[in-house]
Amino acid sequence: MNYIAEYNAKIQSGEIVASRRVKAVYARLAANTDPKHCLTSQYIFDEVRASRPIEFIERFCKHSKGEWAGQNIRLELFQKAYIQALFGFIDKETGLRQYRESFFLVGRKNGKSTLLAGLALYMLTSDGEGGAEVYSTATKYAQARLLFDEAHNMIKQSPDLSKHFRKRKQDLYYEPTMSKFQPLARNSDTLDGLNASFVIMDELHGVRDRNLYEVMRQSMAARRQPLLIMITTAGTVRECIFDDMYSHAAQAADGGITDEHFLPVLYELDDRAEWTNPAAWVKANPALCSIKKLDDLTAKVERAKQNRNELSGVLCKEFNVRETVKTAWLSFDDINNEETFTLSDFRGAYCIGGVDLSITTDLTCASLLFMKRGDDTKYITQMYFLPADRLQERVQQDKIPYDKWFERGLLRLCTGNSINYSDVTAWFSETVKEYELFPAWVYYDSYSARYFVEEMALQGFNMIRCIQGAKTLSLPMQMLGADLQAHRVIYNNNPILKWCLTNTGVQTDRNGNIVPIKNQSPRQRIDGTAALLDCYVGLYEHYNEFINAI
Repeated sequence: MNYIAEYNAKIQSGEIVASRRVKAVYARLAANTDPKHCLTSQYIFDEVRASRPIEFIERFCKHSKGEWAGQNIRLELFQKAYIQALFGFIDKETGLRQYRESFFLVGRKNGKSTLLAGLALYMLTSDGEGGAEVYSTATKYAQARLLFDEAHNMIKQSPDLSKHFRKRKQDLYYEPTMSKFQPLARNSDTLDGLNASFVIMDELHGVRDRNLYEVMRQSMAARRQPLLIMITTAGTVRECIFDDMYSHAAQAADGGITDEHFLPVLYELDDRAEWTNPAAWVKANPALCSIKKLDDLTAKVERAKQNRNELSGVLCKEFNVRETVKTAWLSFDDINNEETFTLSDFRGAYCIGGVDLSITTDLTCASLLFMKRGDDTKYITQMYFLPADRLQERVQQDKIPYDKWFERGLLRLCTGNSINYSDVTAWFSETVKEYELFPAWVYYDSYSARYFVEEMALQGFNMIRCIQGAKTLSLPMQMLGADLQAHRVIYNNNPILKWCLTNTGVQTDRNGNIVPIKNQSPRQRIDGTAALLDCYVGLYEHYNEFINAI
């Protein structure tokens, strides 16, 4: 049975409501199962091999808890289609599987633990891999244990499986092929020497750094057809491995990039506003009304309508809408803008500068704001600065990819263990000279170093002190918020600014004035927001003058 084709037919006909990315992915997968396509493609669809894991799970695996405890697992159509996609496409020359990695985004309580525990047991026993090493990984050991315990419970309920398995201190051991299944946490320092054949990374949204992913991926290098599945809901932690993998998966699903060994399946709402539309809920919850209870989800949505403090959790966990924390100034949808521009478009243009200085701990950020005549859109370019001696410390302690941002040219390193403000001046001067710019004003916070201001003035910059209080910042911050929500701020999809914006909370005084604050831990920076807001103060105070000059 070709479950991919069956699932796709029901999606395309509207019988099953699905997100646009699920529609696009399964349309391609279904087309690739056609024998005519297989004649010209490197990869063929082998329905027999595609169905083996399904047959294994439904024959040997039983539910371990809840109303179906003790009963044989009967997989949903979307689960069968996914399994066939993972295992059914084969290189016609080598006979090896096409897909080596998969990103599977799905709302909670949609049967992911049951599905993955069953797949783990199949990979241990029936994939033809001698000495298989299967790992369940997560940021916390308790999370990694959930899949492990589910698999162990399945084994205990199956006479056919239990007689071949041995529970050891740290793993499940399958004697016929000397294979093992082990849970692992994010402490990647202890993961050397692994030879993984199948890796499940659970709740990827909670993993703050790439170390765990990179170590597990490298551990599969010696296997002929390894498989890594990242399965997760959305989350509120930004600029982590989740955002990187989600972006890759989204681009692959949209057809923007080609990655023939990567399978993206994104069960999510197409639009944030759909969270109040029951007909759209199934887009993020393919097991709704079967595994996941409709009345439970309805109750959560109604509570979120009445209590906005619960909204962020519902959007993230139930509907896979990427959110900031509940105290955040703006939602992720408000902030996110992937549109880009080139500075060459503004050669010879007027602009407004903003700078937020630090000494050692925080980032330093320099910003320039541009506009075009007759267009309300704001174009932003930024550069960030961090002490070179503190780079690795900041990467390790903050779990933020400053090193990756440095490699991409988004961040500059200052020699020593503190910010050299001359480096900031140099960036302004270089940028102005290269693109023949006319910075009308450069706004700086009142805590800036005096010699930096003097150095900038000597370079010809018109420096304006910006008091960091509600009287000065409130209206410009409201302007910036409105522009972000309308997607009128194009910042070249800079991940550092995006991260800073998601870290920005808002404090309101008794008069309704607002100022930015950090809404998470001190390690979450808002310096990019502060520098951009300084630009907006300049725009607010000199709007007509600036508009007439551009």
